[in-house]
Amino acid sequence: MQTQLLEQLSSTDAEAILERFPDRIREALIARAAEIEYPVEAVIEMAIASFLDTEALSFVD
Repeated sequence: MQTQLLEQLSSTDAEAILERFPDRIREALIARAAEIEYPVEAVIEMAIASFLDTEALSFVD
């Protein structure tokens, strides 16, 4: 089987990730996505990026 590298999380992958977070983190990510009107997969990506690189696009940008 050949795998395809994606530049962004799919909504299916985002759901799989959210299922594994504790309730409070999952709810916070979903609430933040609704607040800034972004897809939750983009919010997950921003959270990971800001954790790994303090100069990455963040929620304040």
